[in-house]
Amino acid sequence: MTTVTNGVNVQALLEAREALKDAPEAAQFTWRASATWQSGVHSTIKVQSFFGLGQEQSHKEESVFEADHPEVFAAEDNGITPIEYLIVGLASCLTAGVASVAENRGIQLRSVEATVEGAHDIRGILGADSDVRNGYNDIKVTFNIDADASRQEIEALVAQSQKRSAVFDALTNPTNVTVEVA
Repeated sequence: MTTVTNGVNVQALLEAREALKDAPEAAQFTWRASATWQSGVHSTIKVQSFFGLGQEQSHKEESVFEADHPEVFAAEDNGITPIEYLIVGLASCLTAGVASVAENRGIQLRSVEATVEGAHDIRGILGADSDVRNGYNDIKVTFNIDADASRQEIEALVAQSQKRSAVFDALTNPTNVTVEVA
């Protein structure tokens, strides 16, 4: 039998799943990001620490992201828009899921590409039409996957990735969001 090497430590994931079945409190994570306004609609977002497994944790390095609006929105285009970060998260979460499921099922991947398109009527955020929502109307994800697998097996990889995706779930199910001033 050929060894599959997609780079995912499935054994560690399976062990974590088993361990957390008996320790649900350790499975409670709090992810954090902080945004600092720069100028106009440009902000810098930093991600470093999070809470999980019962204690404070840190990523190896702080990640820094720039968010802005494009020049066609009368901005400086110093980064992608916040709504684009949402589809970046979806693309990366689903792609990671495909790799993890493929590794677990013994399917060797050669390439995985997810293209995400979000249809967005910006009249809502501009206040031009109160009947138009502020967010995406539709999001479409298209996978192009080259793997040692049948089309049916590849479709099953994508379906399982979608089923387990935290970002897909957050986008397709109501999530409590509280906004307050400190």
